Amino acid sequence: MTTVAPPRSLSDRLVLTLSSAFGLGYLPKAPGTWGSLAALPIWWALRDTSWMVFAAVAVALTIASIVIAHRAEAIYGGHDVQHIVIDEVVGMLITVVGVPFAWPEVLVGFVLFRVLDALKPGPIRWIDEHVEGGLGVVLDDVAAGVVGLILMHVARLALGHWW
Repeated sequence: MTTVAPPRSLSDRLVLTLSSAFGLGYLPKAPGTWGSLAALPIWWALRDTSWMVFAAVAVALTIASIVIAHRAEAIYGGHDVQHIVIDEVVGMLITVVGVPFAWPEVLVGFVLFRVLDALKPGPIRWIDEHVEGGLGVVLDDVAAGVVGLILMHVARLALGHWW
């Protein structure tokens, strides 16, 4: 486990708070899972918006997450430290763009994103292993989210708009 000296400034504290999804990244077991769960209240809050507004929020949060993760890495002194879970938040949100907030969809979207994030198939693994900095922290989760998004919508189409 990575330890970090107490942050010296208010901005460092803010970065660590945001990068850890308000402390969820410090929970002792499965911080990425907790980070993914942090996306659910955001999805719920955006449930009545159009898919374009939802996507715009996801993109804005992704850009902010890259900056925050980059700064958090500098504070921690390491790449993709387990406490940084803001990337799971945005990856999960990308997975569910245009997907209704209902329990079957929540369960499938959550499990699908967690599996893709954990297994890192194909290009997702390459991104994880080769892209540095905040961009590298976030981009593999964005890629997992995009794959999850495609699979979610293919399932919706194949099963008559949902199962």
